[in-house]
Amino acid sequence: MENSESASTALLTPDRRPVQLEAFGRLLDVLNRLRAECPWDKKQTLQTLRHLTIEETYEISDAILRDDLPDLKKELGDVMLHLIFYARIAAEKGAFDIADVLNAQCEKLIYRHPHIYGDVQADDEETVKRNWEQLKLAEKGNTTGVLGGVPTSLPALIKAMRIQEKARGAGFDWEQPEQVWQKVQEELSEFGEEYSHGDPTRMNAEKAADEFGDLLFSLVNFARFAGINPEEALERTNRKFISRFQYLEKASAAANQRLSDLTLAQMDVYWEEAKRQSAQPNPAF
Repeated sequence: MENSESASTALLTPDRRPVQLEAFGRLLDVLNRLRAECPWDKKQTLQTLRHLTIEETYEISDAILRDDLPDLKKELGDVMLHLIFYARIAAEKGAFDIADVLNAQCEKLIYRHPHIYGDVQADDEETVKRNWEQLKLAEKGNTTGVLGGVPTSLPALIKAMRIQEKARGAGFDWEQPEQVWQKVQEELSEFGEEYSHGDPTRMNAEKAADEFGDLLFSLVNFARFAGINPEEALERTNRKFISRFQYLEKASAAANQRLSDLTLAQMDVYWEEAKRQSAQPNPAF
């Protein structure tokens, strides 16, 4: 613990600033040379880099979920390279360079933190978020409304989270968790009605899909009140299911059994074994 604290203290001292600036400048120099001399780097455009950046961002997410700090360092470097690459291409177009990007970000942060850089009072997180959204709406050129800043291409679950957070920042939200839980029960009941309580032959597919979406949205809302990140919670369950299913595959193969030949009851035996193993100290999943 002491080693960890001393290491963090060393990395956070003002003495590190020259090293940090030198490293940033070195990355700029490396990219400039690659852009001038490397056949692959020469050909890249904003459009060709886009899907690669999305992939790298998900790799950052994976490293965070695994709490793999060495891998996170590598993935952050990949995304940092992409960010300065975009700025380099924009500079070639005469639009802006990395200095313009960073200065604009600093100005935005200062403007949206008047409780730090001004005389506004904000003693809790919710007030800060509310002020942030109000200031964002007041910025020149923002004519898209409170929800206009939510990217249309976000995955639906994350988009639901951001929509609700922004609506809350504008003061549109439930007052008590009990109200949200009641809404979940209401939506579950409405979905059950459209799904004909488990009889899909009597289901109106389009209406059932609408009600299922409402149910998911209300669950995301309740997760927010409960302090749970629904995206992370679902991903943990995904990983848990994958690990247990892989155990099922390996265990059945070790018993010279083909997975496709097993009954559901036989599969369930292996599944329960996987669950017991996951409950042991230092589980693999």
